[in-house]
Amino acid sequence: MNRLSQQTSPYLLQHANNPVDWYPWGEEALTKAKTENKPILVSIGYSACHWCHVMERECFEKEDISAVMNQHFVCIKVDREERPDVDAVYMDAVQAMGVRGGWPLNVFLLPDSKPFYGVTYLPPQNWVQLLKSINDAYNKHYKELVDSADGFVRNMVASETEKYGLVNSVNPHSLEELDLMFEKLKQHFDTQKGGMDRAPKFPMPSIYKFLLRYYDISQNPEALAHLELSLNRIALGGIYDHAGGGWARYSVDDEWFIPHFEKMLYDNAQLLSIYAEAYSLTQNPLYSARIMETIHWLKNEMLSPDGGFYSALDADSEGIEGKYYIWTEEELKDTLKNDFEWFSKLYNISKRGNWEHGYNHLHLTNYADETAKAAGIFDEQFSGRYQDALYRLSKRRETRIKPGLDDKILASWNGLLIKGLTDCYRALGDDAIRELAVQTADFIFNKMSADGKLWHSYKAGKPTITAFLEDYAAVIEAYAGLYQVTFNEAWLERASQLADYTIAQFYDETEGFFYFTDASGESLIARKKELFDNVIPASNSIMAHNLYILGKMLDREVYLNLSENMLSKMNKILIADVQWVTNWAALYCLKTVPTAEIAIVGEDADAMRKDFDRFFIPNKIVMGTKTSSDLPLLQNRSDTDAKTAVYVCYDKTCQLPVTTVEAALDQLASI
Repeated sequence: MNRLSQQTSPYLLQHANNPVDWYPWGEEALTKAKTENKPILVSIGYSACHWCHVMERECFEKEDISAVMNQHFVCIKVDREERPDVDAVYMDAVQAMGVRGGWPLNVFLLPDSKPFYGVTYLPPQNWVQLLKSINDAYNKHYKELVDSADGFVRNMVASETEKYGLVNSVNPHSLEELDLMFEKLKQHFDTQKGGMDRAPKFPMPSIYKFLLRYYDISQNPEALAHLELSLNRIALGGIYDHAGGGWARYSVDDEWFIPHFEKMLYDNAQLLSIYAEAYSLTQNPLYSARIMETIHWLKNEMLSPDGGFYSALDADSEGIEGKYYIWTEEELKDTLKNDFEWFSKLYNISKRGNWEHGYNHLHLTNYADETAKAAGIFDEQFSGRYQDALYRLSKRRETRIKPGLDDKILASWNGLLIKGLTDCYRALGDDAIRELAVQTADFIFNKMSADGKLWHSYKAGKPTITAFLEDYAAVIEAYAGLYQVTFNEAWLERASQLADYTIAQFYDETEGFFYFTDASGESLIARKKELFDNVIPASNSIMAHNLYILGKMLDREVYLNLSENMLSKMNKILIADVQWVTNWAALYCLKTVPTAEIAIVGEDADAMRKDFDRFFIPNKIVMGTKTSSDLPLLQNRSDTDAKTAVYVCYDKTCQLPVTTVEAALDQLASI
């Protein structure tokens, strides 16, 4: 057992029994490398990573391979989810080397932590050969390695504004530029299968967030068509767990058929938001069903007794990727009995398997009812029989060995989930969803906050690791959203306090963006800024949204100016290649037309808000009180003849109060 046995990270603990003399990232390992003048091997991964497990089995569990690693290197294991700062620095370096990034990420460093070479997964023979080659180069060509490492570090510490040519735009926000962004994005649409024209296919929620807002402004039918096609295929395909609820991380093919089976909290949190907004727009019952099924899965399998949500479920069980989720024909026959024949036609089940090695995976390309009609198996009892069959499969699965659970709790991902739950509550009006969002936020505030600051990770009753920008950005967004569905001003005050702390500790006044790390946190060889949206939006783009929304709600000009400056500097990239900055593009939508400021005052404020929130109005803030409030939008507002009043405002200029949601919607439509 090595030093990782003392860690709390599930990923590090997975490697605690390796014969590799692993160290966690920290001063002990870094000092050892300098003292002994040995190169450092940093191996980065996460607990649900399939290829991380494969490389562990093939390499890190082998005595002979471990002996080579221990002899020539100081070996450090890093959980990328616990230390996204370390991962970002060395991922950037490896990509600068021309290596396609991914995990496991294995990076070789000089004793001063500067990177000089990196790879992802390698099979055993190649790995051993690389270790020996690196050792030989370190001993015989040290000067060349130093020169190479210095070059990579210069690239890493280069100014983002210089690297990408970011300057403030002089053009006002316009629908014409939004149309141009959409046309650029459309070039990469898969118009047959949904999503983008590449494989593997990732859900990429911020793309659909942009399409929802762009459609709201433009009413461009192409945007709605691709949105619905994509969301339908993501909801019906194999990336969704038909028997148990929740989405896997991505599809390895371009059909949304076979997923990389790990389930990540951040994907499901964001997809809840997207499907909630899409349901408000379309009223598609498939979307509401997926929302409720996913929340049910989250509560049953991902909710900790302390009140936060765990991070991930592994792709593997019993050493086989996806084994928990796939079926042989015999297993399905044994479980479904008389219902097997029609079910097998619905899902194209066969003895040979619809996937590989005789296994079948549940996957649809059209609504279940429509697929059943096309297969000639539909009748009036179909819906009930279908749901019962899926339920029996879920119960059968519970007898299997479950995938590993990554039971650390991350502030950032829980913040994304709180936002997802508030959006679901607004769309569906189920008070239990709002209660779950409040409980999760209470956990973050009570267990992962101290002295106005956040912690990044929580495990075994203890918070650890100084929070990153992603934590502050996601939790601020969560608190602001929670205020808008509860009218509890404590959440808005907490959001504002965290925003002020973030500006003080993370903001770079020279470049106008936020660093990823706290000024009081650990210093690495580079202090990075996260600007580009990925499977999770960039922490800077989330912060720009937050500052805009809080600026409107609290009448804080400094927030609004910071947000506008950030978005303005991204304008060049928005126009050139929007697919990598779609969360920024979603913010651009909000600033292209006036944001509705809705103030609700009176005894029935919460009920009125609940009724109002059913409608798809993405470009709005909602504030309210039963009595009175000192918040800017609510000051000097009152009910009307003892009836709850709704004030529809733009730029702090309000129309006459009305006492029905219908009248307020008419006022919105007239703008």
